[in-house]
Amino acid sequence: MAQTEPNLDHDVSWFILPSYWAKMVVALISFLCFANSYDGDFVFDDSEAIINNKVAGIVGRADLLCALFFLLSFLGYCKAFRENKEGHNFSIFWVLVSVILGAIAMLCKEQGITILGLNAVFDALVINKLNVLELIQRLLHKDKSFENAGLLKKGLLFRITLLMSGGASILYIRWRIMGTGPPAFTEVDNPASFADSLFVRAINYNYYYSLNAWLLLCPWWLCFDWSMGCIPLIKSVSDWRIIALAALWFCLIGLICQALCSEDGHKRRILTLGLGFLIIPFLPASNLFFRVGFVIAERVIYLPSIGYCILLTYGFSLLSKQAKKKKILAVAVLGILLINAVRCALRSSQWKSEEQLFRSALSVCPLNAKVHYNVGKNLADKGNQSAAIKYYREAVRLNPKYVHAMNNLGNILKERNELREAEELLSLAVQIQPDFAAAWMNLGIVQNSLRRFEEAEQSYWTAIKHRKKYPDCYYNLGRLYADLNRHIDALNAWRNATVLKPEHSLAWNNMIILLDNTGNLAQAEAVGREALELIPNDHSLMFSLANVLGKSQKYKESEALFLKAIKANPNAASYHGNLAVLYHRWGNLDLAKKHYEVSLKLDPMAPGTKENYNLLRRKLEQLQKKGGA
Repeated sequence: MAQTEPNLDHDVSWFILPSYWAKMVVALISFLCFANSYDGDFVFDDSEAIINNKVAGIVGRADLLCALFFLLSFLGYCKAFRENKEGHNFSIFWVLVSVILGAIAMLCKEQGITILGLNAVFDALVINKLNVLELIQRLLHKDKSFENAGLLKKGLLFRITLLMSGGASILYIRWRIMGTGPPAFTEVDNPASFADSLFVRAINYNYYYSLNAWLLLCPWWLCFDWSMGCIPLIKSVSDWRIIALAALWFCLIGLICQALCSEDGHKRRILTLGLGFLIIPFLPASNLFFRVGFVIAERVIYLPSIGYCILLTYGFSLLSKQAKKKKILAVAVLGILLINAVRCALRSSQWKSEEQLFRSALSVCPLNAKVHYNVGKNLADKGNQSAAIKYYREAVRLNPKYVHAMNNLGNILKERNELREAEELLSLAVQIQPDFAAAWMNLGIVQNSLRRFEEAEQSYWTAIKHRKKYPDCYYNLGRLYADLNRHIDALNAWRNATVLKPEHSLAWNNMIILLDNTGNLAQAEAVGREALELIPNDHSLMFSLANVLGKSQKYKESEALFLKAIKANPNAASYHGNLAVLYHRWGNLDLAKKHYEVSLKLDPMAPGTKENYNLLRRKLEQLQKKGGA
C-alpha cells in the first residue's frame, strides 16, 4: 500500500478553509495591509531604482515588474508540475517559460537572479522529492549512480542546467548593461566591507545577517537607511552583540541538521525547501560575492520571507500535534498575524510620503547622518529653511565628512546671504571630495557674490572639469562673464548650457536679454524664436521675445506674445506693465491705461510703471482738454 504524503492542513486543522475562501482571505489581508498607500509618492531612492532604472525605466516600475515576472516564472514551474502529476511528460516548454520570465525579472532588479535558483529548489525538493543527504553521501563516496538519489529522475539535471545557464546568460547581459563593472560605493554606505581586518569584516557581516533574521521575526525597528553610523562596527569579541551571531548560527545549524539528518523524509524536504527559500534569495545581499551599497535593506528580506513562512507554518504544525490546548495556540497564531498585519499597514503608511518616511527613522537610527540629511532636505524643499538648517548641521556633526550635507547647508546659507560661512562649508566639501562638481559650482556662486571674480571663474571651470556635461554651471559662468561685461564669453557660456540642456529656459532668457540690452535686436529675435521652438509654453521666453519685437516695432506680433504670456501667468506685474508700454507707444492709450492699472495693482512699487502711468494720464487729460475745446 502506497504511503500517503503528510499534509500540514491535518496538523493545523483549526485553519482549514475551502480553497476559494483561503484565497479571498489572503487577498483581503494583503489589500488591507497596503491599501493606505496605493496613492503614495515615489520616495527616497525610488526615483533612481524605479523611475530611472536603465532597463525597466521605459515603464518605470522595476519592483512591480520583478514581482510580476517572479510570480509568472514560478507559476510556469507549477504548471509543469501539474502536467507531470496528471501523467503527462514534464513540459520543457514551461521550464523555458520559467527561464525567460525569471530572466526578465533579473533584468528589472538584481534580486531577480534568485528567482531561477528558487525554481531549481522547488523542482528538486517538491517535484522530484530529492534526498539531499543521500545525494551528499553519494558525492562524498564518488558514487556516480545518482538515479536512486533522484538527481537524474525526470530530467532534473537537465532542467537545473537549463535554469542556471539562462540565469548566467542574463546575468552577463545585465553586467554589460551596467558598464562591465560594479557600482562604486563609499565607506559610509557599507562600513564593514571597508574594514581592514578580515575578522572585523566577517563578524560584522554575520551580525548584519542576525539583524536581518531579527527583522523577519520582529519587524518593528524599520529604517529606510541603515548606513552612516546607524549600526556601529563590532571590533572585538568582548562586544555583547556577539550573542546575536551565536543565536543565529545555533538556530541555522539546528535546522540544517534536521533538514539533512531527520529520518522523516517529509520533514527533510519541507525544512530544506524552507531553508532554501530563506537563504538563496538573500545571497546577493550577503557581501559574499560582491560588495553591496547598504548595511540593511528591508527589500532584501521580501523573498526570504517565503522561506520564513514555510518554516513558521511547519513549526506551528509540530506544536499543534503536541499541544493539548489547541485553542490557545490558535489564538496565539492569530494574534501574531494581526500584530504583523497592523505593523505592515503602519509601515506602508510611512512609505506614503518622504516626510513620514524620513521622520519615522529619527527614533530608529538617531545616529544616522543620512536620516537627518533627508529630513533637512525635505524641509528645505518645502521652503522651511530655518528647520532644514538645524537638521543639516546635525548631519554634519554626526558625520564631519558628509559633503552632500555641507553642500546643501552652504546653499541655504548662501540664499540667506550668510556668505562667509557658506564659503567655509563649500571649501571644506571640495577639500574632502575634490571631484564634487556641484560643490565647486556653488562655491563659485558664493565667490561671485563676494566679488572675488577670478576665484569664482576658477571654481566654475573646476566643476566643469569634473562634470563635462554641466549646463547649470555654464549658466552661472555666463552670469559671471555678464557681470564682468565679457559679453561674448557670456553668450558662449549660455549657448553651451542650451546645447547640453535645450530646455534651459534661464540660459535662453539671459541670451535674449543681453542681446536686447546691447542693441542686437535681430540676433535677440532669432535666439528668442529658436528658444520658443524648443520650449513653446515658456511664458518668460514669450515675455522676453515680446519686448524685443516691440522695440523692433513689430507691434502685432509683440502684442500676441504678451497676451499669451499673461494668459500663462496672469499675476506677473511686469508682463502687464510692459504690454502697457507697448500699447502706449502704439497709441492704444485706453488699453495702455488698463494694463498699467493692473500692473500697479499687482505690484504698486513696480519700477518705472508708476511714472509711465502718470505720463499716460497727463496725455489723456491733454487730449480731453483739446477735445473739449
